[in-house]
Amino acid sequence: MESETTRFNFSADKSENVRELMTYVLGCLREKGYNPINQLVGYFISGDPTYITSYKGARGVIKRIDRDELLEVIITDYISRL
Repeated sequence: MESETTRFNFSADKSENVRELMTYVLGCLREKGYNPINQLVGYFISGDPTYITSYKGARGVIKRIDRDELLEVIITDYISRL
């Protein structure tokens, strides 16, 4: 049994770009009447981009960002607010 914890390193330089792109995607989801939380959870769990609307190119935008990077920014933001 392994006792070492694997370290994950994320470049902070990308976080601002991720925030801008996520703001755009969230806006598109809201404009189309979707619950952004539900849609993003579906996307994160499945990896299926069809959970994200194609309206105004939002699906293409979210596919440009690695899901790990998205989660890193979201979790970092959440933890910083605790």
